[in-house]
Amino acid sequence: MQPLHEYLIKAVYFAPRGRKRIYELGAHLAQRYLSADDSLIGVIGDAGAGKSALIQGMFPGLELTNDDEGINVRPLPLLDHFENSSFDYHTYHLDAHFEMAFARPNLLAEAVHKALREGCRVVVEHFDLLYPALQINAHVLVGIGQEVIIARPGLFGPYPDEIKSAVFKSLYYRKMAHSAEDITLLVLERMGVPPPDGHGDICSGFILYYNMRPAAELALAEELVKDMISRDLPIAPAGNREILIGDVSRYCTGPRLHLRSTGEICNFRLEKDYLRDPLTGVYSIIGKVG
Repeated sequence: MQPLHEYLIKAVYFAPRGRKRIYELGAHLAQRYLSADDSLIGVIGDAGAGKSALIQGMFPGLELTNDDEGINVRPLPLLDHFENSSFDYHTYHLDAHFEMAFARPNLLAEAVHKALREGCRVVVEHFDLLYPALQINAHVLVGIGQEVIIARPGLFGPYPDEIKSAVFKSLYYRKMAHSAEDITLLVLERMGVPPPDGHGDICSGFILYYNMRPAAELALAEELVKDMISRDLPIAPAGNREILIGDVSRYCTGPRLHLRSTGEICNFRLEKDYLRDPLTGVYSIIGKVG
């Protein structure tokens, strides 16, 4: 009898914002969809999408050779062990985009093939770039944009370019929603609303959860957010845990996952009523973009 994961074509999840939530999703994906026999994992996504955090959630303890914190491991363990014909690790990480600046794609592909023959697992970031040289598809493909797509390719795909096309295009909406969410939180703070008790995701939007109903008028909050958007204020990372909106500093665990300015946010709107979950009693503020 085949394992259930062998029947997977693809699964789609909202791509969360915030490092902790991406870690948690990565752990869930690994537990649900990976098997011990999966030795080639392809990860696809544009810069700042959260690929490194997702990989860390899926493979805790894996040393990333080039991640979002700018950590570069030289020499690359995969190539070093390939050249010495001694593969000491069970799992290797390879950022194809970064490594192609130092090594030919064919050499990287040869190192991956040899590691696989030696029984190692290789996790390849920017798998779409290495795929033409590899000439084999991954056992599991993971793409991250507005959604996280996880697929188990068969003879007829999906292929890396299909995943890339979906996640690269949709990442813009995730960045738009994240920027709008942080501006909304700033406006709500100025209106005397305490920080939310939780965050959630919807397609091209965000949810803020509150255990107690806030007193702020949401129609007014929407107008104040739209005013900040119209002023086209710059948005920029300010370290690993902060962003600047104009000259205002805010805590943020995903500082790279933003647009460059508030003016790039299109068609922002808030639901004008607090939505209350009848089962939990939690109140929600829902914002949408695009």
